[in-house]
Amino acid sequence: MAKYMLIMRGTDESNAAMMAGIDEAMAATRRFIEEMVKAGVLLAAEGLDDPRRGVVVDFGGEAPVVTDGPYGETKELFGGYFLVDVASKEEAVEWATRVPAARGSKIEVRRVAGSDEVPQAGE
Repeated sequence: MAKYMLIMRGTDESNAAMMAGIDEAMAATRRFIEEMVKAGVLLAAEGLDDPRRGVVVDFGGEAPVVTDGPYGETKELFGGYFLVDVASKEEAVEWATRVPAARGSKIEVRRVAGSDEVPQAGE
């Protein structure tokens, strides 16, 4: 088994579409979460707060620069994630295709590296 993160990425337009039908979107998401729980693959699921309430810490210069949201030039924002424990990347992708996402959204599928894969000091 391997852990995969299904990262929800939306645009201003897809987020607005989702918010226009928020009750239906939340009901569909609850049903999807129930399916993953019944299948025994869901480890965690969280949605992220409005990006206007967040900050960005930019390490592009000598000292980190903190900038309040909203962010300029942002075409895609992370909206939340599902963390699943599945047998393969293909199974993670299959779950990602079933996420009840608004048109224009994307789901990024990334394997979570195991602790034995993270470089240790002195390596």
